[in-house]
Amino acid sequence: MLGLMQDHPLLISNLIVFAARHHATQQVVSRRVEGDIHRYTYRDAELRSRRLAQALDAMGLAESDRVATLAWNGYRHLELYFGVSGSGRVVHTVNPRLPPEQVVWIVNDAEDRVFCFDMTFLPLVKAIAAKCPTVKHWVALCEADALPADTGIPGLVSYEALIAAHGVDYRWPTFDERLAAALCYTSGTTGNPKGVLYSHRSTLLHAITAALPDGQALSALDSILPVVPMFHVNGWGLPYGAPMAGAKLVLPGPALDGKSVYELVEAEGVTMAAGVPTVWLAMLNHLNANGLRFSTLKRTLIGGSAVPPAMITAFRAHGVSVLQGWGMTETSPLGTGSSFKPKHAGLDEAGKVRVLAMQGRAIFGVDMKVVDAEGDELPWDGKSSGDLLVRGPWVISSYFRRTDEPLLRDGWFPTGDVATIDEDGFMQITDRSKDVIKSGGEWISSIDIENIAMAHPAVAMAACIAVPHPKWDERPLLVVVRKPGVEVTPAELRAFYEGKVAKWQVPDDVVFVDAIPLGATGKMQKSILRERFRDHRLPS
Repeated sequence: MLGLMQDHPLLISNLIVFAARHHATQQVVSRRVEGDIHRYTYRDAELRSRRLAQALDAMGLAESDRVATLAWNGYRHLELYFGVSGSGRVVHTVNPRLPPEQVVWIVNDAEDRVFCFDMTFLPLVKAIAAKCPTVKHWVALCEADALPADTGIPGLVSYEALIAAHGVDYRWPTFDERLAAALCYTSGTTGNPKGVLYSHRSTLLHAITAALPDGQALSALDSILPVVPMFHVNGWGLPYGAPMAGAKLVLPGPALDGKSVYELVEAEGVTMAAGVPTVWLAMLNHLNANGLRFSTLKRTLIGGSAVPPAMITAFRAHGVSVLQGWGMTETSPLGTGSSFKPKHAGLDEAGKVRVLAMQGRAIFGVDMKVVDAEGDELPWDGKSSGDLLVRGPWVISSYFRRTDEPLLRDGWFPTGDVATIDEDGFMQITDRSKDVIKSGGEWISSIDIENIAMAHPAVAMAACIAVPHPKWDERPLLVVVRKPGVEVTPAELRAFYEGKVAKWQVPDDVVFVDAIPLGATGKMQKSILRERFRDHRLPS
């Protein structure tokens, strides 16, 4: 016997329609690439998204045709999220921090029909346009009078002129909720990037569950700032979650330096912000250098790479709670959140920071386990370390155009992370499988070594990599960026590890660099460091 409930498909258009109807006057605030602040409401966003949907119809786009975006976080990008997916097409967010040749490869692999871009990226688009034969329409996200006289891009039109030619009398179509909605490619650290294709159903389920109190804890009382780019796993779902909750949405545009982000937080009464550790490091440095405080910010979601306990402590000293989340492009992305359980209420501050430094508990909808080399599940004791596998309704089943390539292991997705899970279900990443250091048959977590280094007052950033050793196979080398105007020696840094790790885990050497290379999503590129220091001679 079936239930007697109404059957409405879970569609992305539902989100913006709900926000426009039930939170019509709630603000969407954007710092534009033009430099000014733009304000409008969810009602305005929905009406303009309808105009965009009609424009795509007029272009002759078929169901599931791909529309690429190369844009910062802003109101026009938000309209593309809803106008493209809501009309049955696929919004394909392209990461502008990738090398041009990878952008070309991605666009051609996706067979994008329309390419929309912020004027910031005009030089990049001019360089790749002739190499992207599937793109039939080039759209600059600007006013008509902002288009240069000669761009060299045939048929280039302005976004504002494009949507102004169409009305708002558009009815969002209804279709199967399993239809593809969005496409995002991995950063391609090994080989060509791989496409992850999200459905309407997976996206809405992710948004609903992520918004729960032990996830992102979204509310209509919030003012939400996604510093994480909308081209990085769909802004961690916040462009969907904010209108669903009716929260004010604050979009930072291209100004992601510490000063600009802090000023936007204060000016717009931001209560919740999300981003990668490198962004927050810049903002915390700005606060500390200028003796500033937060007046409204209550919590921040940090992901993308492991959060150093020193950063958690720094935020908590400013009265800001830290939620560390773990996820991947392949998991839409949120998989866990590091929120407390009742048993943690009595912990002292150091104990609470230790809990928050873990990647946290699975949110509802995600299941996970760690397995050994033979594939057998390991106990949840917080000590047994193995390969992390996950599954759930917003976890990938296969890569775009690679459905014939086996990916899952008995229905579980192998993440490439090495982790432990404790008796309370708290998962902790001990390393990426490619980054873990094996010394004399024993494993050393590069993340643990980096976290200790980041607690030293002279260290701005640290990366730990393996270098060859004739006796022990591999030994840890610590690569450090010093804070400006501060001196510290390798011996002093190595001494800082005393009593914090076993002696055999202490890095054999420390080297200082001006900068640690970062990838397209703000993660440290250890592969570049390993190549750079592959012939490094450790002290005897």
